[in-house]
Amino acid sequence: QVQLVESGGGLVQAGGSLRLSCVVSRNIGSVNVMAWYRQALGKQRELVARITSGGSTNYADSVKGRFTISRDNAKSTAYLQMNSLKPEDTAVYYCYADGFGGTWLAWGQGTQVTVSS
Repeated sequence: QVQLVESGGGLVQAGGSLRLSCVVSRNIGSVNVMAWYRQALGKQRELVARITSGGSTNYADSVKGRFTISRDNAKSTAYLQMNSLKPEDTAVYYCYADGFGGTWLAWGQGTQVTVSS
């Protein structure tokens, strides 16, 4: 069973930065897509950013130019660098990963990000 462990959430003022980390409990070389989703109170979970094994990235329009997703295969870790944070970025952020061919998928436990105005 694949496990994802997130860290890096917290409380920050508007305009500040945070970096989220997601460690995968298996060789990241076997991981196809890694992504970050978020869910604000009373809202549906939404995709924030995703990165493929080849390094291609996609971002939600609301975070383009402010957030950067990356992965370090040597550390089996994915990151989400969040800059110029806004109060509307407040949410629980979840890490997601899946295997090639859809053989498995996994979610992290979530980490709270709160941006104060």
